[in-house]
Order: sequence, then C-alpha cells, then structure tokens
Amino acid sequence: MSTENPIPVLQAKGLVKNYGHVIALNEADLEVYPGEVLAVIGDNGAGKSTLIKVLSGAVIPDKGQLFLNGQPIHFSSPIDARRVGIETVYQNLAVAPALTIVENLFLGRELRHPSIFGSVLGLLDKKKMYAQAQDYMRDLKFRMPSVSQTVETLSGGQAQGVAVARSAAFASKIVIMDEPMAALGVKESGMVIDLIRKIRDRGLPIILISHDMPHVFDLADRIHIQRLGKRVAVIKPTDYSMSDAVAIMTGAKQVS
Repeated sequence: MSTENPIPVLQAKGLVKNYGHVIALNEADLEVYPGEVLAVIGDNGAGKSTLIKVLSGAVIPDKGQLFLNGQPIHFSSPIDARRVGIETVYQNLAVAPALTIVENLFLGRELRHPSIFGSVLGLLDKKKMYAQAQDYMRDLKFRMPSVSQTVETLSGGQAQGVAVARSAAFASKIVIMDEPMAALGVKESGMVIDLIRKIRDRGLPIILISHDMPHVFDLADRIHIQRLGKRVAVIKPTDYSMSDAVAIMTGAKQVS
C-alpha cells in the first residue's frame, strides 16, 4: 500500500441506512487508500452488503457522505459509480454464459465501428474489441485457449476471472469485490486470488468482502471489521491473528 498520498481514494463518513425498524448502517465509516487491498469482514447482519451497495451506487444512504479523492460525491445509481471509475464484482457471476469472453468484457460498453456504419447503424468494431480483450487477458496473465470461446465452456474460476478482468479493465479508481470466491473450489479460488494480486500490483485499490479468513489474511493490507452497522476496528493482518479478528468481529475482544 502506498503511503505517499494520505488522501483516501474512496471514503465514507457517517453512513446511515434504515429499512423500517432495521438499522443496516449506523454511522458507518470506511477509507481505502491507493494501492491497497482493504478486506471488509463481519457477521451476518453487520451491514457489510449495505455498505458495499452504498459505495457502488446501488443504495442511497439516508445520511452520510462519500468522498472520491477527497472530493464529495453522490451516487444515484451504479451507473454513476461506474462513470467515475468504480467497478464491482459480485459472487453470483454477473456474466452472460452464452456470450463469448470478448462480448462479456464489453457487455454494455461495446465499441462502435469508427465509420458511418458504426455511428448510424450501430455496427460494432469487433476487431478492436477482440484485440483489446486479448491485451486485457495477457496483461493479467489470465490463460485460456481463446477470448472467442463462450463463458459457458469455462470453469467456475475462469468465469469469475472474466468478471474480475472486466472490472479491472474499466475501473480507474477502485474495484469492489463482494465474496468473489464464495462459490469456488480451492483451485478455482486460487485463480481469482492470483488475479486480485495482479490488479493490486497495477496500483488499483481493492475492497474485498469475504467471510474466508485465510483469504482475508493472505490478501489484505488492512482489515475493516464491521459489527452492528458500523466499523468497530481496522487492523493489520501482521498485528493480529485470525482468532483475534473473529473475536473483535463478535464483540468478544476490544481494540484499544
């Protein structure tokens, strides 16, 4: 993690979100800095999912403020977050199985042909998309026979890798990953973990939501611990054990 710039890439202050009588976020804070992996952990009902939905523009908080590179920002939808360079990878494999890897990478952001056929008739520049897709996968060292094959022919790890690669390709500020390895086996999880490291090595910060403590301690520079709708601690995996993190998460241990 870079320490040269103390300004967080993305910061949340005092987020509040209520669903009727249920308090999902209770003055929640978060900061993620350049070039780091920030893991977010917490029990069910801790507010992790709501926090991430606010950061990705899917939920509008009742109170609180978001800052991007120190400047106040407001999201009305996920499209707003994507426009400023925030991409999100979900655990439910947000890919289209029947489409090719290239088509999935550019889904919703297809490149138009530079000729009048592109601007008027909507003809796609398939050659350019193919070339860029190859470059993306080569840059991430993501090996597969061809970017022209359909996602339904891939393993679960490869398919999730396509979703991760798509986010890395279009994110300019930060990638948010919500349980990206939850449905994967050990080998497939390893593929996604390698991709996460490569994205971080390129200097792109990552927020990683995970319940898997070995993954968290393996990947994270800092660990944000959420309980009862708010942050109760931020720890470094080098300073605390996994059992310590669980104890803080459940309220059995306090951080001074």
